[in-house]
Amino acid sequence: MNNQATSLLANEDVSAIIHAKHQDVFSVLGMHKHPTESGLVVRAFLPEALNVEVIDSKTNKSVAVLNCVNQAGLFEGKLGRRRNAFSYRLRVSYKSDILVIEDPYRYPSMINQDDLYLFCEGTHEQTYQWMGAHERAIDDVKGVHFVLWAPDATRVSVVSDFNFWDGRRHVMRKHPAAGVWEIFIPNIVANASYKYEIADKHGQIQPLKADPYAFEMQKSPGTATKVIKNSGYQWQDGEWMSERATSSNHYQGAVSIYEVHLGSWKRNGEDYSATEHSPSYLTYRELAEQLIPYTVAMGFTHLQLMPVSEYPFDGSWGYQPIGLFAPTARFGSSEDFKYFVDCCHKAGLGLLLDWVPGHFPTDEHGTGKFDGSCLYEHEDLRKGFHPDWQTLIYNYGRAEVKSYLISNAIYWLDQFHIDGLRVDAVASMLYLDYSREAGEWLPNIHGGRENLEAIELLQQVNTRAYLKHPGVMMIAEESTAWPGVSKPVDSGGLGFGFKWNMGWMNDTLKYMERDPIYRQHHHNEMTFGLVYSFSENFVLPISHDEVVHGKGSMLNKMPGDDWQKFANLRAYYGFMWTHPGKKLLFMGCEFAQRNEWNHDQSLDWHLLESDSHKGVQDLIKDLNHTYRNIPALYEMDCDSTGFEWLDSQNSEQSILIYLRKGRAGTAPALVVVNLTPTSYDNYCVGVPLSGYYRECLNTDSVKYGGSNVGNGGGVSSQNKAYAGQPNQLSLAIPPLATMIFEWQDND
Repeated sequence: MNNQATSLLANEDVSAIIHAKHQDVFSVLGMHKHPTESGLVVRAFLPEALNVEVIDSKTNKSVAVLNCVNQAGLFEGKLGRRRNAFSYRLRVSYKSDILVIEDPYRYPSMINQDDLYLFCEGTHEQTYQWMGAHERAIDDVKGVHFVLWAPDATRVSVVSDFNFWDGRRHVMRKHPAAGVWEIFIPNIVANASYKYEIADKHGQIQPLKADPYAFEMQKSPGTATKVIKNSGYQWQDGEWMSERATSSNHYQGAVSIYEVHLGSWKRNGEDYSATEHSPSYLTYRELAEQLIPYTVAMGFTHLQLMPVSEYPFDGSWGYQPIGLFAPTARFGSSEDFKYFVDCCHKAGLGLLLDWVPGHFPTDEHGTGKFDGSCLYEHEDLRKGFHPDWQTLIYNYGRAEVKSYLISNAIYWLDQFHIDGLRVDAVASMLYLDYSREAGEWLPNIHGGRENLEAIELLQQVNTRAYLKHPGVMMIAEESTAWPGVSKPVDSGGLGFGFKWNMGWMNDTLKYMERDPIYRQHHHNEMTFGLVYSFSENFVLPISHDEVVHGKGSMLNKMPGDDWQKFANLRAYYGFMWTHPGKKLLFMGCEFAQRNEWNHDQSLDWHLLESDSHKGVQDLIKDLNHTYRNIPALYEMDCDSTGFEWLDSQNSEQSILIYLRKGRAGTAPALVVVNLTPTSYDNYCVGVPLSGYYRECLNTDSVKYGGSNVGNGGGVSSQNKAYAGQPNQLSLAIPPLATMIFEWQDND
């Protein structure tokens, strides 16, 4: 190493550089004009270097040898008479090697000021295009541009294997007005793992942080974020995307959703001990080969995945995400996930994702106390902490957080061609007093309990999603009577397309859990949903929440012996598929899994060796195809003219009879539901139209494990008035069953 020379910098500047405390490191490192003479000065901080030379990038010749001005590794030197800055590299000699490197401190800022303005305004919808880590090229030099928001930090550094996790080596440039930091680091290869080392406003080093805008993360238990290559994925779903944008009308279309947890739908090999070995997950590509064909064969129109945004704890099922922009590495890379989406579309299957803007976990590598301050969350725990989930709540009123969340919603639709988002726990966002006692929450500016900032965020997300991506579905899991969840924003609504009908689900499951002998006293639990069925655009959800935490499986909710359990479940599914509202069923429910869902293992596929379980699976398949083939069952789901009670009052026999209607010219469907074990011959049903009523589906069919009471394929009406209708049918009604008939004109 050269004998130590004297730096042109003040001693305090030198000390600040070598201790990573300089407030503007780009003003001192790199190439600068000499402070007192004509000419240039180059300065580099390279710990453990012995000698440093400046190499002209054009001539590849050495133009200066830098002096060591501090033994910690600070080098500095004049460049003779050269007055204009030029491209250069550094030839660095170490004990065991000589390297020619690019100097990250010779590059100017790469951030567009308009991006900073929109980000700070809370209206940027595509922050993912420049925040995070992006491959870039400057003057033919390839590298990675890192950008981070940390306004309270006094220093931010990129740390990684490529710099020995030393926070002194790649200190970032700060844009003070926006609180955004950046650095271009040349010659970094994809897949490099990195984090951010952040000093708070007091200079205290925080726990290393993952990048909130990371596009990929390490597999758990790793917590670092990863640099990925610019996507070169060649999408093959152009026809799907074009049709979705121009001809999708989900309100009048058939929508039947299969909800799936990717980690436990099916696994490779079940002969491991979960406590000793990593779970053998199917990859995104294996799931494309197995899950997609299964879902299509079962007749579902959409897959809905429980959250795939990276999450640290398996037991959260993805509902406590750390990396909102990173598809979980448990199943492969982000390119692999794009392939999965592409395969869905090529198979004619829509793909919906769970999206979780309602809360995030407190893991120290996450976004909580990100720069030492409450950056993403509220500082006051009465607004910033969820007592139910022990998680943090986003500060929806902070402009930069709004840009972050809006951009994340758009990101999945834009970069991954996702067909819609189901927004988790919307009620927890809407109410400031959600799950809180008096004195544990703060009212809004008007003194009310409504979270005005969250309302505005949801409206903005929905508005922009539908505007930028016509044909997508935005769905709310909202469990209260909040008005206008699925009404347009310009009509005062939240702007969702659909809302989960939690009231219908709770009431009807409560009814089905009762012994049939008592059901006559609770008939309204099956009919009350029709009082409000058209107040929102509803999805009927039998989701994962109904088969966990001691609630039992769908089969074990049903009363009676084994035969009756299966019959009850089949009848209920028939009722669900014919009730106004789009359909959602959680995996395993389609073949009547006996045990509660366990995220640590595969579904019990071996049950399909039993005729009873196979019968339920066949029923769901046939219900889906029947539903899709009879427009009256879906065209007017969101319009009260699509439903007519023929008999809602027969509580004594627990029988429900109704018509489903479609648009003009669509044949109506007659539905008969019997929820007791009693069967009937020659049961009279009044109907408005004369003709032949073809029996399209009977949940009591022997094919499904039933007793096979039916009507021989259909029944013709008689021209006799009955129950206020001009015509009547004489039906055989099976026990604990639902029957679907489609009307056909006698002609």
